[in-house]
Amino acid sequence: MNWTAPPVDLVETVPTGSERPMLQSWLDLHRQILLRSCAGLDAAQLAYRGVPPSRMSLHGLVRHLAEVERGWLRMTAAGEQLDHLYCSAADPDGDFDNVDSADPAVDFAEYHREIRLADAAVAALALDHRCRHPNGTEYSLRWVYLHLIEEYARHNGHADLLRERIDGRTGD
Repeated sequence: MNWTAPPVDLVETVPTGSERPMLQSWLDLHRQILLRSCAGLDAAQLAYRGVPPSRMSLHGLVRHLAEVERGWLRMTAAGEQLDHLYCSAADPDGDFDNVDSADPAVDFAEYHREIRLADAAVAALALDHRCRHPNGTEYSLRWVYLHLIEEYARHNGHADLLRERIDGRTGD
């Protein structure tokens, strides 16, 4: 496989104004930080699990966060009836476990597709929109945005560690 993750420029966050653009800008920034952590790496580097015993890789993080986008924004917040992309009851960690045979070009394209579809799915919903997670807990869309920002921030820390093990760089 000759595919290499493309370079990424970081967006600026919205420092003042209404809440929705601020939340969206922070989510967009974290999405781009993840991709920047992957930029310039080939399939083998993206699949590298450099922090044993963790099964985590940069490729796995991209797949996982595609699942997160789909699960929280499209399925939970917007109520779309969808299957998971990589995980199942029989393979709950398929996003992380099955990267060795996966094509990163396909998975990165799917990640970008999920972002576009997730943003579109919630664009008309108010931040106070209430949704129910499959576990039964009710959340507001505002909480979902904050949770996604937190999820990305945590995983971007993981991505930095993985990238540093590969070539000393990070996603900042």
